[in-house]
Amino acid sequence: MINEEVAIFSGRNTLYLAEKIANSYGQALGEVIVQEFSDGEYQPNIVESVRGKYVFLIQSTNAPFDNLMELLMLIDAARRASAGYIAAVIPYFGGARQDRKDKPRVSVGAKLFANLLTAAGANRIVTMDLHADQIQGFFDIPVDHLTSTAIFAPALESKQPKNIIFAAPDVGSTKRARAYAQYFKTGMVICDKYRQKANEVAEITVIGDVAGKHIILVDDIVDTANTLCKASDKLIEKGALTVKAMITHPVLSGKAIEKIEASAMKELWVCDTIPMKNHSSKIKVLSVAGLFATAIRNTHENKSISSLFIEGLI
Repeated sequence: MINEEVAIFSGRNTLYLAEKIANSYGQALGEVIVQEFSDGEYQPNIVESVRGKYVFLIQSTNAPFDNLMELLMLIDAARRASAGYIAAVIPYFGGARQDRKDKPRVSVGAKLFANLLTAAGANRIVTMDLHADQIQGFFDIPVDHLTSTAIFAPALESKQPKNIIFAAPDVGSTKRARAYAQYFKTGMVICDKYRQKANEVAEITVIGDVAGKHIILVDDIVDTANTLCKASDKLIEKGALTVKAMITHPVLSGKAIEKIEASAMKELWVCDTIPMKNHSSKIKVLSVAGLFATAIRNTHENKSISSLFIEGLI
């Protein structure tokens, strides 16, 4: 039997965000001690009793995959401690780009990770802006798929934007850009990219008229920033007045920050789903803590999650 008490814990990777989520929720973050062995092995230990409780475990699973393993071990620890209900709160679901078998003899990593989370004992997943919506179907347990539109759209509206159009930095982002364009009753363009190999963009073609417009690029992940920066430069070349971007997850690997600084892009808005190791004057970080705190509350109280979405931007 589940009692009504809520316990919120975090892995080490997302501790900075989990503290803000717990504070927004209105209670202290539970204590987790991680014992480390000399060979690199580690063992998370949930300090307080969770018997029968609603347990929410917060951890983004960005690289390295140790972050995923730590979350799996926390779920297992809660299950073995007789937690009544376990929800894995994963602000950034790492591995989501491995959502299909697009060449012979490769793993569909996103499905594997879904299986592992379920096998470990999770009863529910709470996440944000999966790289592909169909990943929700990889799970045989409920998935609450939050979107950053609830963060970005109000922030953008407060700026009272004029003469803007939205742009998809690649074809895969078309649905997201179209939703923003329809919500703000404006136009959209598509940047069609051609890759010679992974993480390397050879050429970008802009489909649509951008002359004299302020462009806002929208996407779910900025990793190497190659696509984003080349798209920004191409849009300015085609006559755009300014280019800004709203990207949920700031993976920002390699020399991404340097590329952003050197690009024609004026500003980049990101969420705090992933800890940022480096910063740039062009990057503005918006917090998802309040949104996840409300999702936790609604889950615990059996209330609808759909109230967290902006109508027309789902």
